[in-house]
Amino acid sequence: MEEKLEKKVTIYEIAKLCGVSVSTVSRVLNKSPYVSAKTQARVLDVINKYHYAPSAVARAMISNQTKTLGVIISDITNPYFSELYLEIQRYAVDYGYSLILCNTFYGGASHGVSAAIPEDTYFKTMLEKKVDGVLILGGEIDLDHVSASYKEALNRMSKQIPVVILGQTIPGCDCIFINRNLSGGVSTLIHHLLALGRRKIGFIGGEKGVRTTTARLSAYRQTLEALGLPYDPALVSLSNYYAPDGYLAMSKLLENPENLPTAVVCINDAVAQGAIRAIVDKGLQVPEDLSVVSCDQFPSGEYTCPRLTTLDQQNSYLGRMSIMTLIGAIHNDSECISISHEPRLIIRESCGAKLGRFFEQ
Repeated sequence: MEEKLEKKVTIYEIAKLCGVSVSTVSRVLNKSPYVSAKTQARVLDVINKYHYAPSAVARAMISNQTKTLGVIISDITNPYFSELYLEIQRYAVDYGYSLILCNTFYGGASHGVSAAIPEDTYFKTMLEKKVDGVLILGGEIDLDHVSASYKEALNRMSKQIPVVILGQTIPGCDCIFINRNLSGGVSTLIHHLLALGRRKIGFIGGEKGVRTTTARLSAYRQTLEALGLPYDPALVSLSNYYAPDGYLAMSKLLENPENLPTAVVCINDAVAQGAIRAIVDKGLQVPEDLSVVSCDQFPSGEYTCPRLTTLDQQNSYLGRMSIMTLIGAIHNDSECISISHEPRLIIRESCGAKLGRFFEQ
């Protein structure tokens, strides 16, 4: 019989070879506890022998689920999103789901991508692929002002499948939101720099009109004012979220030798890396001449020279909560949630704390 089954075997042939019903084979495939160990072993032996794999199409027709999720990301080359995606993929696989990744290149201008792919194009793709749910990370949803047409497109999709967005709730949008504290830890960084004696603190990176930038810049200004330190617009240089942007933003602050900062808060580790390169190219040293700290830790921050003082925003936790929320929504357990966690300050060499002295008197 084995020699005759050169073509792909069916579940009916597996059942016949095992001497059991099709429903019994199905229970074994679904790891049902209602099959004896002896029968289960016999069925699995035949399944492995003939390399049988159940048809995803057939299972989707029966269950009305494809066990596939769509993930729409604004730029997979951004370490923030790539780290999130890896965590999402890890948990999706644990729950038996496969992923379709759509990269819009929304933030790609900094590294040579001239135009983003319209997100609503991917919304249509998600529906055509019959995914069970969609997770959206970044893109237009992160803007301070989201267009009415974008919200309408989101709402059309969410009426057909669950849509989870890692971002702040937007009025008039019917998707499930996972809200997080965008400005968390900025005040901690500034207090830390002040404790080291740094009082002329700049802010670089991020893009105007993006919620993360707006929130962190606002926290920066409010903290300075609360501490009685002057807010100087000349010490703020916005650009984008990548190392080249950090280099350009820091270079701008270094153009005026009469108004040099003694420390800078960077929007993330990538921007901080670019800033350090600009400082060194100017003939200065980090942290001896200028302290550099970051609002968002990326995996490579511990291996820069000097190692970056940064904030652990618990991105792995965010990825896990995102996928669990989406799977819950697929099973009709959905609600908008707030992430209640505090970023952790990681003190390394770039702030100068390890030098064992204060900088300014």
